[in-house]
Parts: sequence; structure tokens; C-alpha cells
Amino acid sequence: MFIGHYGPSFAAKAAKQRIPLWVLFVAVQLLDVSWSIFVLLGIEKVRIAPGITAVNPLDLYYMPYTHGLFTAMLWSVLAAVAYRAFRKQDGWQSAGIVGAAVFSHWVLDFLVHRPDLPSYSDRLKVGLGLWNYPVAASALEVVFLFGGMYLYLRATRPVARGGRYGFLVLGAVMLAVQAVVFFGPPPSSDRAAAITALFAYGLFAAIAFWLEKKRTPKAVRPGSILLPAQVSAAMPDASSRALPRPLPLP
Repeated sequence: MFIGHYGPSFAAKAAKQRIPLWVLFVAVQLLDVSWSIFVLLGIEKVRIAPGITAVNPLDLYYMPYTHGLFTAMLWSVLAAVAYRAFRKQDGWQSAGIVGAAVFSHWVLDFLVHRPDLPSYSDRLKVGLGLWNYPVAASALEVVFLFGGMYLYLRATRPVARGGRYGFLVLGAVMLAVQAVVFFGPPPSSDRAAAITALFAYGLFAAIAFWLEKKRTPKAVRPGSILLPAQVSAAMPDASSRALPRPLPLP
């Protein structure tokens, strides 16, 4: 899965507005970012094998450090702890959401990968193999991406030029990139695949950083029924609330 991974980042942002969207964009792709770096370093292995699945030519035959079930859990915990360390004011709940966003990558990969995701070490590999069914795999990408984006757009409102349609344009660009990944020519080498992936993840995170500034959380309307997460997102932080002025002494 590629663009579908960004759906949970939008959903998480809708639930917890204080988490920067670019952080969530990196979080949902952290396993692949690490995979790309490990491939370039020769730690994990991949072969270009056109036809190994209907839409993905990568033979991901050795990636226990980034896409193993237990190592994915470890990456998730490390991401949550790192977020808490750098943004203490956001609390452990936000850190937990970042960690869950990281682990969502493995869950969604399980749906589309052929059995190449190791449960532990490099053993007991699993994967439902939806990459062998192009229509189903493509539909899943679209549903997750735009489903999450819908939740985010519904929880926010535009405040600057580009805020109204910017994310929809980004979604359309992502769809075009996904089409090239699925139906275009395969990468020329394993290093080319890793470098291209790193570039795409960095670019999308930078665009998210830019576009997020053009939207703001919607105000709570009187009589609205909101979920607890929506209430906390809409309420200002305690540190930002104005303290009452002391009464003058007689």
C-alpha cells in the first residue's frame, strides 16, 4: 500500500488537532522510510521481479527490521516515546496516537502484501495478497486516503488561499503517483526504488506542512454533539487560556 497509508494520518489529525499533520505523514510511512534507508545501507534486501504480483514488482524477501510484526510494534513505541520527549505539552495521548499511526502501516500492508511480512525475525511470513487483485487494491487505496481526508476536512475550515481545495489537489496528485507505481515501468534497481520512495515521502510531508497552515479547526457550535477527542481538539490548551486579572486593591 502507498497512498492509502495517509488515510490514518488525516483521521488522527481530525481526532487530535494539536499533532502536526506533517508528523503524522511521516509516522504512517516511518516503516517504509526506515526500509528505504536500510535498503540503501544493505541491511534489508529487495529484488526487482516484474510479475511477482499483479501491481507491485518488488520482491521484498528480507525486511525483518522494519516490516516484522514485533519490530513494527517496537518502531511504534519508539515513535511515541520520541514524540513525547520532543512535545511534552501534547501529553501521552497524542504520543500514543503517533505510535498507533506508525503501527497502522503494518496493518494496512498486511491487507495488500503477498506473504512477505515476517511475524518475528524472518519467519512465519504473512500477507493477504490484495496486490494480486488490481481493482480491489486500487479501491482500498482510494477509500482509505479519501475517507481519512474527509474526516480531516470536516473537522477543519479554510483560512487562506488554497485551504479549500489544496488537499483535494494533493489527493489527485497522489492518485496519479499511485497509478504510476501500480501500472508504470518497474524501478531500474533496488536503490532507485528506495531513493524514489524517500523523495516521495519527504515531498508529501513538506506539502502537508504547507497546506495545514491554510486550515484551522472548526469552532464548537452551541448544541453540537461531539466525541471527546473532538472536544479536546476544539478546546484551547490550558496554557493558552487568559488568566483573570486581579481586582485592584482599595
